[in-house]
Amino acid sequence: SKIMAERALKNEKIEVLWNTEVKEVLGNETVTGLKIFNNQENKESTLEVNGMFLSIGHVPSTQFLTDILDLDENGYVKTMGDVETNIPGIFVAGEIQDHIYKQAITTAADGCKAALKAQRWLEGNEEIKNVW
Repeated sequence: SKIMAERALKNEKIEVLWNTEVKEVLGNETVTGLKIFNNQENKESTLEVNGMFLSIGHVPSTQFLTDILDLDENGYVKTMGDVETNIPGIFVAGEIQDHIYKQAITTAADGCKAALKAQRWLEGNEEIKNVW
């Protein structure tokens, strides 16, 4: 969240490594370090750490859907209702459409809703019924 980002930037115990990618997690039983790559300086280095937090899902990976589904200006799939897309029979769940909550529990709930709606759609579609 924006508030947590601001707190991290103000905390003198936290060093932000901008433009840096983790290339490898080092250690056998526990994390002992990271191989990192600064993509602005084109420089790789090793950072000694005792652990790490991994955060994913902040940018929706929907580039492959740009010519298929309606996306908003930030790349999230636009939904009609909760999990329905602009194409009948295509349902979405999780962080490609949830730009508000971004929680595992809401993603799981969306997955359940999408599965149930897909089942109902299949059962109600006569052309599909004959094949299914």
